[in-house]
Formats: sequence, structure tokens, C-alpha cells
Amino acid sequence: MSLVNTAVQPFKAQAFHNGKFIELTEQDLEGHWSALIFMPAAFTFNCPTEVEDAAQHYDEFRKIGAEVYVVTTDTHFAHKVWHETSPAVGKAQFPLVGDPAHRLTRAFGVHIEDEGLALRGTFVIDPEGVIKTAEVHDNAIARDVKETLRKLKAAQYVAAHPGQVCPAKWNEGAPTLAPSIDLVGKI
Repeated sequence: MSLVNTAVQPFKAQAFHNGKFIELTEQDLEGHWSALIFMPAAFTFNCPTEVEDAAQHYDEFRKIGAEVYVVTTDTHFAHKVWHETSPAVGKAQFPLVGDPAHRLTRAFGVHIEDEGLALRGTFVIDPEGVIKTAEVHDNAIARDVKETLRKLKAAQYVAAHPGQVCPAKWNEGAPTLAPSIDLVGKI
């Protein structure tokens, strides 16, 4: 069953954010757009490249009213050390969320039971706490956060413009479509 258009389930998690430990709940995702980016674990190979990519685009997320949350199956303590020792991860200004009990990875359907790790899952969540996009990758395939930004902007656009849809490869400012019987078979 897809999680798209379902509400984020209640949760409580600890995170490392800007030099402090903080607690996060599903309520912290409300009132703004969010990108939850699940990764297998800290101190791995591909994960720092993805954290750095998100860090390099973080200002773009903030400009469109969105927060980024990176989630791994580690503790928030491990995230503190990861942030302090990895030059790539050290660039992160967004919360690094720990999920050692695997509640979030299971709730979002990205948990690998045999390994106790997460798959690379990316979820865009609207200000009401409803999941609007869901994408899951094999752990050998890192993501490009520019695509997450594009999808987030598309989700924001259709939320603000009911009756419009964003076609393939849509980018901000490009034409959209208004579905109607007149378009059927003509595109």
C-alpha cells in the first residue's frame, strides 16, 4: 500500500541539529513543507555524499518554506560525532534524526529487517502532515536532491493551483495542464 496522500503517523525521535540535541514529533512537520530523506546509516560511503548534496541546496529548500530532515537508524549521539568528523556531513544545518528503534523506518516502509538499516527513501510532506511523494532506492543508488526540490516545488504548485497538474520534467515557471476531456488523446 502506498503512503502517498496518507498522514504521517505519530512519532517521537531525537535529532542532532545545529550543535544541540532536539526532540522531533510528527507535529514538527506541520505548518511547513518537509523533505524526509532516509539513509541506511552514519559513517557509510554514499550517505555523506547525499547529506552534502542536501546541505549544498539547503538554502533553496528554506527559500520555498521547506525543512529537510535526514533520518538514519543510528542514535542522535552518533549523528553528533558524524557531523563533527565528516567534512561532508559537517555542512548540514538541518536535523540529523536518529531512529535506533526503527519506528520511523518501519512507518515509512523503508526498513530492512535483516540488516536493521534503512533503504534510501525520500518523502515530501505538505504542511498538514500528508505525504505527497514517496520514492525508495536500493542503497547502492544515491539520489540527486535537485530532483527532490523539483518534486517539492511541483507539490507546492498543485496545492496552490487546484485543477492543475505538472507534466513530466516540469520545472518552476513551466506550463502546467488543466485536465479535461478535450486533452484526452491530444497530447
